[in-house]
Amino acid sequence: MRAAVGIDFGGTNVQAVVVDEAGRVLADGVWPTPREGPAVADLVAGIVASLDVEGLPLGIGAPVLLDGDGIVVAAPNLPSVIGTDFGRSVRSRLTEMNRNPAALVVDNDATLAAVGELELGCAAGSRDAVVVTLGTGIGAGLIVNGQVIRGANGFAGEAGHMVVDTAGPPCPCGRNGCWERFASGTGLARLARDAAHAGRATRVVELAGGDPEAVRGEQVSLACAEGDPEARAIMSAFGWWVALGLANLCLLLDVELCVIGGGLVGSGDFLLAPVREHFAEFMEPATGGTGRVVPRPVAQIVLASLGSRAGAVGAAWSAWKAVGGR
Repeated sequence: MRAAVGIDFGGTNVQAVVVDEAGRVLADGVWPTPREGPAVADLVAGIVASLDVEGLPLGIGAPVLLDGDGIVVAAPNLPSVIGTDFGRSVRSRLTEMNRNPAALVVDNDATLAAVGELELGCAAGSRDAVVVTLGTGIGAGLIVNGQVIRGANGFAGEAGHMVVDTAGPPCPCGRNGCWERFASGTGLARLARDAAHAGRATRVVELAGGDPEAVRGEQVSLACAEGDPEARAIMSAFGWWVALGLANLCLLLDVELCVIGGGLVGSGDFLLAPVREHFAEFMEPATGGTGRVVPRPVAQIVLASLGSRAGAVGAAWSAWKAVGGR
């Protein structure tokens, strides 16, 4: 079979796909993310076995930063793998099971989401773009001059840890007020719980079983779909935070396209509409203090066309390229 396997580790779920040479998804599945390091390698091996894809190239995306030797040097949302050679651990476990991929590629999950959208999704043909993945945390893949860039040390795109409020809530990275504390799936859940405790999320709490502390982003999306005004107000507040970070990225990088990926893409227009509205406010033309308006082109904001599978598809594509695929 001319195909490859892509596995995308998020802070909450693991997405796996089998992709053929044309980029078509032949099979996929979702598993909960294990909390312990050894269990991560075990899960990869189990996924490969369950998909019955012996010998196919394998790409893995994870919410980690890898040094030049493949050692995990940072992983705020998957701390059990810090200090490990993630790729070697996975390959060792696969070898024990007599499951040997034709190639093994390990990279940052958001970087691979950018690869997926650039090669097979809505960023195809774009010169300068950013792909932001909103999940348990936030990652970003940067496209410059039509190429995904990784930076001097391979760490480019850690947009989720831009500090946007020094008095904000603590982040797993050790700082306070990182963008992902407000604009990730975790951030949406926190905003919704705050609204619930203030009595401003009645339907959302009902969908969560009546417990404000059980409220998650999923219930906000469901209530939005029902037309609940309180839920839509929460989503608007959330969209403000998403737009703030996107505007900062656009001011820095001057991209033509912002792609929103990750688990929150399922919220669809309930997320996209307020993000676009608030983004336009942040990117209003400047006057330069003279009163003369200076026109500024505004980046297009879209949802990832590969949906929440962008990272897994990008991982598979990178593995396919590693064995000489187009």
